Amino acid sequence: MIAPITIKNLTVAYGNFIALNKVSFELEPGKLIGIVGPNGSGKSTLLKAILDLTPSYSEQILFFGKPLKEAKNRLAYVPQRETVDWNFPISVEEVIAMGRLNPSKMIQRLSEEDKVIINESLLQVSMTDFQKKQIGALSGGQQQRVFLARALAQRADLILMDEPFVGIDMASQESILDLLLQLKNSGKTIVMVHHDLSTVAQYFDDVLLMNNKLVLHGKTSEVLYSQEIHDVYGKLFNFNKA
Repeated sequence: MIAPITIKNLTVAYGNFIALNKVSFELEPGKLIGIVGPNGSGKSTLLKAILDLTPSYSEQILFFGKPLKEAKNRLAYVPQRETVDWNFPISVEEVIAMGRLNPSKMIQRLSEEDKVIINESLLQVSMTDFQKKQIGALSGGQQQRVFLARALAQRADLILMDEPFVGIDMASQESILDLLLQLKNSGKTIVMVHHDLSTVAQYFDDVLLMNNKLVLHGKTSEVLYSQEIHDVYGKLFNFNKA
């Protein structure tokens, strides 16, 4: 099967500071993959760089064997909540509808199929009753569900999420994780920047351990109990190997 993401020697520099140094990896499809590392280790920068949202240098960045421009319709991005203007006057339904629109076209109309997909996406994240509400009126967990619904509406095969659980309650987090597991089981690939290693141990298949470079990439059970994770974080972790 074709790798959902293939990266060769990705480097990001801000002046003399090297945020990412020659990062290379290839991901397997149909998995929930975590990007972990201490603060300032380049986790979010990695997502932004591969999506061409921040300047970078690389030998190769491919999505399903194709460059970003040719594969955009197969991937969806859920940004950090703090980067979103929650005061913007847009409803839940309108946010999700953005997943069905072509950003390169000025005037578009939703088809009947689009409307069905939007309603299905609302139902999947249990937000049908909130579809007319302004996005800023929702709780943090509800806002994240809406952005996930937008990704679902895109019918993307690859979903990239940047710290989706910051500032949301545990019930919402568990609900979203359960939905992500369902998506994974249906063949989707989910890549998530995440800081809670205990959650990673419980839910994630593979892990990318970052520290301004790729320190280790492998199965979650191998990475979380490695010497490398002790070296990066400077402490030992005790996860339940249930």
